[in-house]
Amino acid sequence: MVEAHAEGEVGRVITSGVLDIPGSTMLDKMQYINTVDDSIRRFCVFEPRGAAQMSTNLLLPPTREDCDAGFIVLQGDKAHAMSGSNTICVVTVLLETGILEMKEPETIVRLDMPAGLVVARAECRNGKCVRVALDVNPSFVEMLDAEVDVPGLGKVIVDIAYGGIHYGLIDPMQLGLKIAPESARALVDVGCRIHRAINQQLDFQHPLISELNEISYTMFVDTRENGELVGATILPPGRIDRSPCGTGNSARLAVRHVRGEVEVGQTDTARSIIDSQFQVSLKELTRVGNKPAVIPTISGRGWIHGIRQIGYDPTDPYPDGYKVSDCWGDAFDLLM
Repeated sequence: MVEAHAEGEVGRVITSGVLDIPGSTMLDKMQYINTVDDSIRRFCVFEPRGAAQMSTNLLLPPTREDCDAGFIVLQGDKAHAMSGSNTICVVTVLLETGILEMKEPETIVRLDMPAGLVVARAECRNGKCVRVALDVNPSFVEMLDAEVDVPGLGKVIVDIAYGGIHYGLIDPMQLGLKIAPESARALVDVGCRIHRAINQQLDFQHPLISELNEISYTMFVDTRENGELVGATILPPGRIDRSPCGTGNSARLAVRHVRGEVEVGQTDTARSIIDSQFQVSLKELTRVGNKPAVIPTISGRGWIHGIRQIGYDPTDPYPDGYKVSDCWGDAFDLLM
């Protein structure tokens, strides 16, 4: 296992020890983990081998002939179809450990993910993966200015958009909050409550992938006076993404395009709650089924910070790990 992070968000990578997961496609394999047997997720993600503030990426042989590698993102609630920061971690690990050959000045890596093909362009120099740009899945809007009734908050306005996974995008000003480290706990509490309300009250459906019919995360979004985007993605069981969030900014890009706030070819800087940054570009326009969509490009940096092995003794009473609310929050109903 290789430890890595992308702009602050930990995304360690399992490079060996798991032969495969049942399923003919990467989406099938993700669904197998989420609906049949998620022991590998619990084993890797929960304590004592894991922690709330991280993801684990399971490298697998690709199911598509046009891809170099496949992987599935394992998190505290379930396996997910796509993640920008985790993809940057995976590409960095694949190239810097020699699993895939690094070619300077640029290496193209084609990744088989549950959400579909993701093409990564890695800038490489002196044996290091310096920066990774991702051509992300087509992203589109499901709903604009939708209302949800949130216990303790009343009516909250949200946008629902897809950026590889579905998001509920929220302006924090309507709740009297701002995106800042000192507001993190309040953002998490409110974001989890809105998450529940969206999935209980709003109906939407990816036009091509029937399994994708609820939000994975909420994301608070704002814009600084200098025009930079700032966001805070709330991940179950109750924490904030330390990176600016690739899939979240892809979903946000689709909303911004529909509202006339961004044009093809435009690049913006997106900041996280710890002030790390991604570059977000609108590459081109397309369609997904009957929906107009955008092709985002997300770029950022990843770093390897450790190598480890995990396992367990047969006498260990916690083979699937455990979670306690002091670290994992009180959003246990958002965990599987």
